[in-house]
Amino acid sequence: MPKKKKVKKVKKGKKLKQLNKAKPTIKSANKKNSTPGPDEKPEIKKIKKQPTEKRIYNLKDFVVYPKHGVGKITAIEKANIGDIDIQFYKILVEKEKLTLTVPINQQSKLRPIASINQINKCISILKTKPKIKRTMWSRRAQEYDQKINSGKIYELAEVVKDLNKNTDIIADQSYSERQLFEKAYERLKSEFEAVLQVSPEDVQKKMDKALGRTNISESSE
Repeated sequence: MPKKKKVKKVKKGKKLKQLNKAKPTIKSANKKNSTPGPDEKPEIKKIKKQPTEKRIYNLKDFVVYPKHGVGKITAIEKANIGDIDIQFYKILVEKEKLTLTVPINQQSKLRPIASINQINKCISILKTKPKIKRTMWSRRAQEYDQKINSGKIYELAEVVKDLNKNTDIIADQSYSERQLFEKAYERLKSEFEAVLQVSPEDVQKKMDKALGRTNISESSE
């Protein structure tokens, strides 16, 4: 009888060891079986990202560089740096009288100019009521500046709408408010011009009408 009991204990110990060893192998087997689905998804996502990161622009195309606004590709050049051939865009930002050099393989910050649908949505944003925030001006100014330099056209339209005072009287706006408004307004206006292919005067009338600044533009004429 004692021998039988010992045999049983040894068997239990062996079974426990086998089960403990089997657990990770079962998990890894499950992982192997479940890998095809999850692995395929990230691969598809990577493929989707590639066209935007490695987009090919043509000569005379308009593009947007977040910190400087709308620019025009004036040249596509090559240079040899450290025995490596690098291809890059020369982009003229006319509003700032600035020429940018952007390597083609480092163009993630560039984006194409907006579509007509996006411009129409911006006009709808300009027509809405400005959001009144109770936070300190220094914090709001920082938020507005970040939105202006984000390169996102809807955020730019929101800044123009929120800082619009429907007035041309300087006393009704602080100097920093007016500066931020004009910066955002000009950035948005330049993209409207590039997309709509109309004169700056017509774009200004369109934007001022949406903002309710028609009287201001009329009086300035």
